[in-house]
Amino acid sequence: MVLAIGAKAPDFTLKDQNNQDVRLSQFHGRKAVLLVFYPSTFTGTCLGELTAVQSALAYYQNDDVQVLAVSVDSAYSHKVWALQEGFDFPLLADFWPHGSVASDYGVLDRTKGVAGRGTFLVDRAGIVRFAELADPGAARDQTAWQRAIDEITGKVI
Repeated sequence: MVLAIGAKAPDFTLKDQNNQDVRLSQFHGRKAVLLVFYPSTFTGTCLGELTAVQSALAYYQNDDVQVLAVSVDSAYSHKVWALQEGFDFPLLADFWPHGSVASDYGVLDRTKGVAGRGTFLVDRAGIVRFAELADPGAARDQTAWQRAIDEITGKVI
């Protein structure tokens, strides 16, 4: 079951594509966090979604919001993909224990061993303010994310 709106977001520490630790709670009190779970690097739908994030990066990564993309792939594959595609935001490796963060958020597809297309907006206090799980293979509509960001930041970037 997908983590509910109003729930405390489970904290985690994962490696980014530069093999640096990123902890969700490091943003508490400073920024909201948009968590974008995706199934796999080097795939078409995931590429389209993350390219759209990159294209609107000023919306998703600024003084009020930090975007964190999460998949079960390794930090090393994320590094190659980030360099290849020019992604300037953290790609986090939920690699080991395999999919534990995706599982905590209720978006792990246990039959395929990948994260589902879950999206969560966590406010500065660590509370989930937006949650969705899209159908497999279906690209998410990012306007819903932007509306949720606008609601908690009180402004349009």
